[in-house]
Amino acid sequence: MFPAMPFARAPICCFVLIALVAAPTHSFGDEDPFAAWRNEYETAIYPILDQACSECHRGADAEGFDLEQFGASDKLQKNATVWEEVAKRVRLNEMPPEGSPQLNDEQKALVHRWFDSRPDDNECAKLANEETQAWYRGVVMSRRLTRTEYLNAIRDLVGMPVDESLQIPSDGSGGEGFDTAGDALFTSALHIEQYLAVANQIITDALNSAGKASLAGGLLTNIASEADAREAINQFARRAWRRPVEGSEVDRLMTLMNASQQSGLPIREATADAFKAILVSPHFLFVVETESEAGGVQPLTPHQMATRLALFLWSSIPDEALMLAADANELVTDEQIIAQMRRMLADERSRALGENFGLQWLGLSQFEGESKPDTTLFPDFDERLAAEMREEAVRTVWNVFRDDRPLMELIDADSIHANATLASYYGLDASEQGLTEFDDSETWKRIPLLDRRRGGVITLAAVLTRSSYGHRTSPVLRGRWVLEEVLGGRVPPPPPGVPALEEAEADHAATLREQLEIHRKDPQCAACHNRMDPIGFGLENFDAIGRWRTEQDGQSIDSSGKLPSGETFSGPEELKQLLLRRSGEFKKHFVKKLYGFALGRSLNKFDNCVVDESLEALDNNEQRATVILETIVTSYPFRNRYFKPANP
Repeated sequence: MFPAMPFARAPICCFVLIALVAAPTHSFGDEDPFAAWRNEYETAIYPILDQACSECHRGADAEGFDLEQFGASDKLQKNATVWEEVAKRVRLNEMPPEGSPQLNDEQKALVHRWFDSRPDDNECAKLANEETQAWYRGVVMSRRLTRTEYLNAIRDLVGMPVDESLQIPSDGSGGEGFDTAGDALFTSALHIEQYLAVANQIITDALNSAGKASLAGGLLTNIASEADAREAINQFARRAWRRPVEGSEVDRLMTLMNASQQSGLPIREATADAFKAILVSPHFLFVVETESEAGGVQPLTPHQMATRLALFLWSSIPDEALMLAADANELVTDEQIIAQMRRMLADERSRALGENFGLQWLGLSQFEGESKPDTTLFPDFDERLAAEMREEAVRTVWNVFRDDRPLMELIDADSIHANATLASYYGLDASEQGLTEFDDSETWKRIPLLDRRRGGVITLAAVLTRSSYGHRTSPVLRGRWVLEEVLGGRVPPPPPGVPALEEAEADHAATLREQLEIHRKDPQCAACHNRMDPIGFGLENFDAIGRWRTEQDGQSIDSSGKLPSGETFSGPEELKQLLLRRSGEFKKHFVKKLYGFALGRSLNKFDNCVVDESLEALDNNEQRATVILETIVTSYPFRNRYFKPANP
């Protein structure tokens, strides 16, 4: 992230050169492939930077960047992600603002040619280790199951609903912004208390129903002897712990079962006690990836790989088919892994890609609880409508993967997913859309659109509602959402002394545009608001709860916008076309998000190869979304893990 104010006044060369001189460099082996590249920087590139940028970017008064930090070529690697962001803004002509000096064509060609000639670090088959993790956090932490994963695992094992009063606390986010990050998954006393309560309730319910619809119920149905109990315990522990269970582990569980019997419990109830112990074991509650004494980078075992696949695609534990594949050592080749991935996508449990990954990416995880439109102004908004808006968001992301649709349909699509209630809310007529009537309000269908006002994530009612205030829309919030969540841009917080967004959008001007125009007159604010506000205005035809409108308070809606690059548009259809022209930014951001969710950690330079391979796969496969999943699940970082040696 870089501050807005200094960049607003800096010459363009500062952005171009700083962005391009800080790319990662490394030397491996006796020969240094970077020597010539660094030499060209010292002799040709840095002199341009020194001459053109030092006035604003040197010494104690440096604005944003101190060029003295980059005078030596051995420091080119620092802050590479920041320079990548700066370079992107320069390419988009967002920086510098009008009136700043420009590089001539010869200088631009020289700088870009130099940057494009950067040697390859060949880091595709490497993981961060204890020597590099201070800079590149590539070590996956052992972690517990997230709340979502835990509840899904209980569902798949026991098939019984968990009493809402006993649900596990929600988790915070880390890594690339997801709750799967190990360094954000602490375990509290409250967690333990709830785990115990859930285990007791859920196994008791399964015992009383003893149905065969779930694994637990089926195993508890016909237990008449100690041999039956031992086999049931072994099978339940195998699925819950996601691996073969050792005889000594079964022995300890049988000891518990026997103690319960001696206290007077029948054998089925005593076996149920052992099941409860299985569900509160660290082998169930934590993602356990065992390591050797030697440490270092090691491939995951087949059962560990099965668990990673299930957590990624289902946010749950492996099913029996996946366990059998691991038992047979059939999760080794790319073909075997991809075959299982495709099978899992066809399963309803792949809904988790929309419900867990999708909602977190879109910032809608707490949508139903946190979205509070003013009920006086918006009486149509209620809990049911909020649930249907949420469901639309889930299905929009989920079906891109399940149906193997082009990824760019997340930006602009010719159809939406809706039920009868939501279709009516959007003003869609089933007969006009070429559809038969909905069977009932629970039926969801893909509905073709007659125009492109809707379609894609930026026009989801949930997104539009979440990025509004309770009483009105906010072009600032909506524009910022698009920049950050769709394009992967970074919008820094306001500089000290600048009011927050709500206060900035004052009420004394006649229109919202005039309010924001007043705010943009402050040069400290203009750099960011010139990027955000126009995008938000392109969505002004949608009110604060996502309904289409053409006027407000008797005045026609002005949905036009002009970006710092000079590009103009009007309305959501033209805005989406503009975003499609920036598809490279969206695709890279989306891949990084999905990859970070899969790994459960922040990404680092060792992950760039997988990101690049995913983007190449998209381009070579008609932008089909599933190729991203295929690239991730067969990647080196997904199939391997670094372990610190036990005795360094």
